[in-house]
Formats: sequence, structure tokens, C-alpha cells
Amino acid sequence: MTIPATMKAAVMTEPRRIATEDRPIPGLGEHEALVKVMAVGVCGSDVHYFEHGRIGGAIVRYPMILGHECAGEVVAAGKGVTRLKPGDRVAIEPQTTCGRCPACKSGKYNLCPEVAFFATPPIDGSFAQYVKMREDFLFPIPDSLSYEEAALIEPFSVGIHAANRTGLKPGDSVAIMGMGPVGLLAVVAARAYGASRIYVTDLEPVRLEAAKKLGATHAINVREQDAVETIKALSGGSGVDVAWETAGNSKALQSALLSLKRGGKLAIVGLPVQAEIPLDIHFISDHEVDIYGVFRYAGTYKAGIEILASGIADVSSLITDRYPLGRTQEAMERAMNNKSESLKVIVYPNE
Repeated sequence: MTIPATMKAAVMTEPRRIATEDRPIPGLGEHEALVKVMAVGVCGSDVHYFEHGRIGGAIVRYPMILGHECAGEVVAAGKGVTRLKPGDRVAIEPQTTCGRCPACKSGKYNLCPEVAFFATPPIDGSFAQYVKMREDFLFPIPDSLSYEEAALIEPFSVGIHAANRTGLKPGDSVAIMGMGPVGLLAVVAARAYGASRIYVTDLEPVRLEAAKKLGATHAINVREQDAVETIKALSGGSGVDVAWETAGNSKALQSALLSLKRGGKLAIVGLPVQAEIPLDIHFISDHEVDIYGVFRYAGTYKAGIEILASGIADVSSLITDRYPLGRTQEAMERAMNNKSESLKVIVYPNE
């Protein structure tokens, strides 16, 4: 395969401004592979960096390339690469870690202090025709899985990690607050882990309908119904075993907590704008609630690929908008401004 000397990349040059530029093809280290990027999903964090230039203490240093939900084809490999070869189709876990610290050695490498994560300042992301990645963070995908579906393994991994953190088991009931792409894919994770009842909440009818198609058993529009009252009523007054807040909304987090039964488990997945949110401490203590923070994921990609390749749900139905690399500016604006209609926006760097 002929590899050019330069590539096109969609580069954020200032807030809300992305331009297509020529960049050098990344050089490879001994254990790295070069991947031709075929599909990249637009994530909520990409939109936040695009709109505000920062997320908490992570501040964009311009110019910067966004995008981290990605998949593609291996086109070259360093001399130390043994698991992959040119032509392999892969999902890209968009991070590298040191492998030496206590977090890495305990399997919690998402907490590695040296983690380099795509599209998290100052690391460039994957809105580009090619990226390089260490081979241990590249995962072969079957022919039955499209590049778009493989790109969704990244947000899907967040739901898998939430399920692992909260110990979700067959027969459990779960409430998922917020049906953005992470929340929608969390519905699939809950199904895969055997949840018997999946209650979901959101403001947008299109997202609630999508959740039902993916396997939610009850969809609650919080414009029309009180989430806690409805979940309590539907569960016979007891509440749910597990609740995941995926919206990054303070009210949704409070509702997730109060929807739990005694001894329930709460996962905080979404990040709200404010760092401090009032929670009912008496409820937490009296109900002996376990609360789990969820930071990205670790060790989820193989399972994620197997689950989506099984056909458990038609996740391709989440893809509502498609753009070539040269229209990444439009893709970002679409994801930012069209939440009532768009679910997942995909950019195709090599089309």
C-alpha cells in the first residue's frame, strides 16, 4: 500500500473554527502501527472543546485536532509489532499508558497519571487521514462489523465499564439517566449484562425512541413525567438495583440517586459543568447506597467488539449524520446545535 508523505487533517485553530490542513504522516516507533482512519464519531467532549475551548482544567492549546472515537485499517507497522499486519481492520482504543505505575499494574490503567488520550489537550486526535497507535491499543474487528460500528466501541466501552464498576448482573433492574450516545450505548451494555428492566430518561423524544429500539423497557420523558416517581411506580415502589447518570446534569444525578432501592448502586458517568452538587446524604446513608465514579474505561475493547459483533442491537441506527473530513466544521456544528434530531455524527477522513 502506498503511503503519502502528507495527509489531510481537520484542525481546530480557534474556538468554533476548524480548517483542513496538510500535516506530515506520523512517524512510527518500534511497537506502533499506522492506521488509515476510516470513521470517527463526534463525541460530546469534542463538542465541548469546540464550543468552550476547555473541560475543567483541560485547556485547548491551539492548533489542535479533535476526535477520539475511531476505527480504520493498518497500513504500516513498526519492526516490533507482532499482533498486526497491513490490511488488518481495527478499532482504536484512543489512549496509551505507561504500563508501569500502580494503576496500570492493577488493571486500572485508565487512572494512569501518564495517560495520553486522543483529543485531550495537548494530545491531537483522529480527525485526520492517518494516526499512529501502540499495537496493544489496536483491536482487530470482524468483517461483520463496519468501521462506523467499530468507532462506537469507544463510547460503548463507557457503558461496559459502568456495568463492571456497579456489578450489574442478570436479573437486575437499571435506570439510565440521559440518552445521548453514551447513554444509548449504555442501554446495549445493560442488555448484554442481563438487566431485566431498563428504565431510561431524557428530554428528547427521538432519543427515547432510539433507546426503546436498542432494548430499553421503559422510556420516561422528563418534560412530562417525574423520573423518580415514575420509576418507583413501575418498580412496585422499591426502586432499581443500579442507576447510571450519563447526561452530566445535576438534576439527573439527583434523580438517579433517588430512584435506587435500598442497597442500590449509583454510577456517576456524565460530568456536570459544576464540580459541587447537593446530594441527599440522609438517603445515601439510610439506603446504604454505593457510589462509583466512572472515568473512561479499562480492558473493555475485546468484550465490546464481541458484544456488538453478536448483533445484540442495531447500533448503526444511531448514526444520523455523515460528513467527509473537509466538512468537519459542519459536523461539529451539527452535533452542537441539533440535539433534538441528531444522535451520532460520523466524520469520514478518507472519503
